[in-house]
Amino acid sequence: MELKAKENKVNIFTFPEAIATEEFSQQLMQDWRNNTEVAFPEGHQVIERELTISESLLPEDIRVERTDVVNRAQTEWHFIVLSSKLNEVYENELGELKEKVDQLTSYSSDVWEELKGFWTKVQGQVRERNLFKDHANSLRDNTNTLFDQLKQLRAALDAEFQTVSQNAYDGFISTIDDIEHRVNNGQGKLSAIFDELKELQRNFRESKLTREHRSNVWEKLDATFKFVKQKRFGDNANNESSALDRLKRRYDGLINAIDKMQKSIDRDKGDLDFQDHKIATTDGQLESQIRQAKIKMIEERIRSKEEKLAEMHKTKTELEQRLEGLRQKEAKRQERAEVEKARKAAKEKIAEKIKKDEAARLADTKNVEKLEKAAEAIGTKKVAEVAAPVVAAAAVVTGAKEVVETVVATETVAKETSTSELIANAVDTAVGVSEKSNGEATAETASSEEE
Repeated sequence: MELKAKENKVNIFTFPEAIATEEFSQQLMQDWRNNTEVAFPEGHQVIERELTISESLLPEDIRVERTDVVNRAQTEWHFIVLSSKLNEVYENELGELKEKVDQLTSYSSDVWEELKGFWTKVQGQVRERNLFKDHANSLRDNTNTLFDQLKQLRAALDAEFQTVSQNAYDGFISTIDDIEHRVNNGQGKLSAIFDELKELQRNFRESKLTREHRSNVWEKLDATFKFVKQKRFGDNANNESSALDRLKRRYDGLINAIDKMQKSIDRDKGDLDFQDHKIATTDGQLESQIRQAKIKMIEERIRSKEEKLAEMHKTKTELEQRLEGLRQKEAKRQERAEVEKARKAAKEKIAEKIKKDEAARLADTKNVEKLEKAAEAIGTKKVAEVAAPVVAAAAVVTGAKEVVETVVATETVAKETSTSELIANAVDTAVGVSEKSNGEATAETASSEEE
């Protein structure tokens, strides 16, 4: 059997037993099944059958031993036919896309998107295994060829765009440099230069620039805006608080203008009512026509003023939104400043406390060392010889008057006290010195009391 996929038909070849030799049978089993041509002997017959999924593939007068093989071939061939038709549809669609791409003289994003959509459909069919590998590979290679053609066209467009962007970039930078030069040399009014910058900003937004060029121009333009503001309004012109004050003054002025405009409209409406009343009671036709003309003039004036008033209210809403934004920024700035101030104060306080504690620890260490040495000396020397160094050491600590008196008092008791007891008294005195922080006596006072 031979499948004719395009025709959706199957050719069935039959051979009489006389010509179906063993050699020919082996050729069929080896070559024919591997899609290799085999020379059929004379005397065979060909039966053409429609390939359907419901009817039997073989005529009724032909029987086979392995019906399962024939049935499997019938279902698989039916899938092959459908897959081939699907591939044919995609090949035709791809051919139409190729014609579009070949006719392009410049890059087209629409064709690019159309080609992307086509390949997305093909990939979906490949994932679901509705297309055979050979068909999928062929579609992929041909699609990639069209993508490469479009990429070349886009590269040329990118180069052209880069040139346009570079020219626009050079023009913006040159204009900004010229403005900065005029400001530095005091050439021209700052208000006019500021308006010129605003016009330049509008042109910048509408210009075709690469991302890098746009970023560089914007940074320089923004810096020049701030520079001109500083020259025009002072050093605080670019501060958020200063911007808030300026916007608040503008808002207050707008509110005043809205009030005046509303009062003007109300006066015109009063005049309109007056003219309407007069035209109803007038006698002459000419007077009536004059009053009608006046009414038209007043109505037109009211319409014009109401349009301006509507624009004012729109601006008022925009300014209120900007004011709210600046107020929030200012509140956050003040909050950050307060936090920074508190952090700085806490840092200074901690540093000061550490410094004082370190000085106190150093003084206590020195005094304890002196008192320990004095206490050791009591074991080998007389109390009269030890009292003076002990008192001098205790006097180093601020407010040691009470402690010194305690040490001196030990001199009168020492004659009746053992050496070990004197050492204990000296150690107790050292502890007392370390605990005193608000004494009254200086080193000189302690010396005089000892005497």
